Amino acid sequence: MKQAAPHSAQEVKFLAEKPTAVEVDGVFEGYASLFGVADLGKDVVMPGAFTDSLRKRDAGAIRLLWQHDPATPIGRWLSIEEDRRGLRVRGRLNLAVERARDIHALMREGAVDGLSIGFRVERARAERPTGLRRLEKLDLWEISVVTFPMLPGARVESVKQGLPSLSSSIRAAAVRLFS
Repeated sequence: MKQAAPHSAQEVKFLAEKPTAVEVDGVFEGYASLFGVADLGKDVVMPGAFTDSLRKRDAGAIRLLWQHDPATPIGRWLSIEEDRRGLRVRGRLNLAVERARDIHALMREGAVDGLSIGFRVERARAERPTGLRRLEKLDLWEISVVTFPMLPGARVESVKQGLPSLSSSIRAAAVRLFS
């Protein structure tokens, strides 16, 4: 269970950019957040918002979940870093987990294609005329694969094909044998 500081609630924000691909081995990457882009909730993540959090927690300590459900981890993050554009992530679905295999298949078909961040706000400022909230410092806890991202254009761009004619049980056995 995630612990939040008193007087602050954990929040969830969806991917503002498409993951670029989902590999046969379950590896995918993309942006979990873009700097300077307002989401549908009128929040704007500012450059450097994740810096302190990523110093405290490396990629392996940030959970990769399905739909923000702490009871449904589906893999692990291989890398999470801020660049000039936003929060760049690279993760791997654990294909030994049934739910992750299902999600992998759905991601490869383009049926599930969103990412969403779970965090606690440590510092933000509101802009009166625009109604925007500038998120300046965030404590990042998890990044989830989700069905409905906050930004409607967040989609997986391409998926490499692999083992297309095998049934799911044969495919799962092949993954176990050759991983």
